[in-house]
Amino acid sequence: MALIRSATQEDASAIAQVHVESWRTTYRGIVPDEYLASMDIEERTGRWREILKSDGYHFVAEHDGEVVGFLSGGAIREPIGRYDAELYAIYLLAQCQRRGIGTALLIELARRLDQDGFQSLAVWVLEANAAADFYKGSGAVRVAHKEREIAGATVGVAAFGWPNLKALLASK
Repeated sequence: MALIRSATQEDASAIAQVHVESWRTTYRGIVPDEYLASMDIEERTGRWREILKSDGYHFVAEHDGEVVGFLSGGAIREPIGRYDAELYAIYLLAQCQRRGIGTALLIELARRLDQDGFQSLAVWVLEANAAADFYKGSGAVRVAHKEREIAGATVGVAAFGWPNLKALLASK
């Protein structure tokens, strides 16, 4: 199993690496190949340095001393019903998926949100992404839909939500 811990500034490069690799494997055939090829680890490292300074919750998953996944979340950014918290991003290297690491990251976020008084959690996911099954499998329900433009391509995006963080925590 992986070690889940709070992310630090020193993790920015490793998070960027996982972010780019995950997008390239997860979204191939969903978003334009040119966009995936143009993703730059150094540029993403700079972005992650800024994100890690921001409010919110940022965790990494380590396996054998290497960062193999990450999660970022916090207060809801765009209203979705009565949901008050949002899972902004969760990505794992392809070879580390389906091992319980994503669930461990999700539960750590839910635990911290619950401790800080949040009641519920939502996440936006590309509809063509197989990860939607991960969210449904963890008890989330589909609560909204919208279209999003990524590098000139219009893709469907669905919001899934856990209306009760305490119920999510009790189920795991």
